[in-house]
Amino acid sequence: MSKEKRFEKVYSQGALEVTQILVDRETGVNYLFYQSGNAGGLTPLLDREGKPVISTIYK
Repeated sequence: MSKEKRFEKVYSQGALEVTQILVDRETGVNYLFYQSGNAGGLTPLLDREGKPVISTIYK
């Protein structure tokens, strides 16, 4: 198994209320992560047509 991280953080803002965008390095799918206090959630980032945002994969 590779020691390379599967997810790459490409955007982050906030300290108490954190918003991040993570990219899956294998599929290129972008995920939105939001955390406020002890609660948080993760969901695929969608474009205006409802399709997942996919980035070019750099290995």
